[in-house]
Amino acid sequence: MSRGIRKVRKSIMQRKKRRGLPSGTGITAKHIISSMPQEEEKHGYVQTFPDLTELSSEKSQIVSNLLVKGILSITLFFGTAWVWKVDSEKLMPLRSWANYVLTVEFPFAKVNVWYRETFGNPLAFSPDRLQKTDEIEPMALPVTGSVTESFQTNGKGIMIAPDSTSMVSALQEGIVIFAGNDRETNKTIKIQHPDGSISTYGYLNTVDVHLYQPIDNGQELGQFTPTSGKETFYFSIQKNKEYVDPIQVIQVDDQS
Repeated sequence: MSRGIRKVRKSIMQRKKRRGLPSGTGITAKHIISSMPQEEEKHGYVQTFPDLTELSSEKSQIVSNLLVKGILSITLFFGTAWVWKVDSEKLMPLRSWANYVLTVEFPFAKVNVWYRETFGNPLAFSPDRLQKTDEIEPMALPVTGSVTESFQTNGKGIMIAPDSTSMVSALQEGIVIFAGNDRETNKTIKIQHPDGSISTYGYLNTVDVHLYQPIDNGQELGQFTPTSGKETFYFSIQKNKEYVDPIQVIQVDDQS
């Protein structure tokens, strides 16, 4: 009986040696399974694992870029404040440049036209805007009424007296650069046009557009209702920082 057991054990030891397994104890099913080839290895593919070091370096690079941008932004902010605070003749050219950059209006309308010509119409917020065409309509006064005060009277704009409640329409397409209360003309809308001109609509009762909204030619901007204390509507056109006579501009366009 003991002879048979020894024979079996010897046979097992010989098989282990042929497989390359150690002859000692402590071998578990886990070790045997891990030594077996994986499915990828059977087909000639080597099993790979993600490089955690590379992922960590990418994350650190992103964080570093954000920190650099934040530091540059803070430096620019405080640097600009310092230029305005310190009274020095050496900083006058830099102060003049900063004043020009901060006060000159960005050409939103011109950029909007360039974008449409280059990439097509931008996404519309309503289906009505999708049905608009690119045909240029002739310019007309924003409201129908009699001109009670000419450009020659105040040198800035004209005053129009509608007979009844009227919707105010845009002179041309453009971008709204102001929509709110003005110190002189109360509820006011200013639109920047592709040619750089700015049209102003003042003494409105309602403002139906918002800041930086694209405006189509002739689009309704708000409403004007004449009352005993406010009978006239204000309208002006400004180009190259100078006011021009709206009547003359519209007449020239009508004749062309």
